[in-house]
Amino acid sequence: MQGTRHHLINFIPKLLAATSTKRLRIYRTLLKVIAHKAVPERPGRSEPRVRKRRPKIYPLMTKPRHELRKQLQTA
Repeated sequence: MQGTRHHLINFIPKLLAATSTKRLRIYRTLLKVIAHKAVPERPGRSEPRVRKRRPKIYPLMTKPRHELRKQLQTA
């Protein structure tokens, strides 16, 4: 992410100063540079493929909270 930001910051002045034909070539070069940037090894960054949210027995909140509170108080 940080490397991509640095490349983009470096390319912006070139993109702004270029004609439309050259701008497209510079843009494609920028995309190639970003695509070839290697992602560093990140040990201990594996995540299990599971669903985080469990089904609940309660219905979805379909009205604003203040309306539901008022409805609960009058019931």
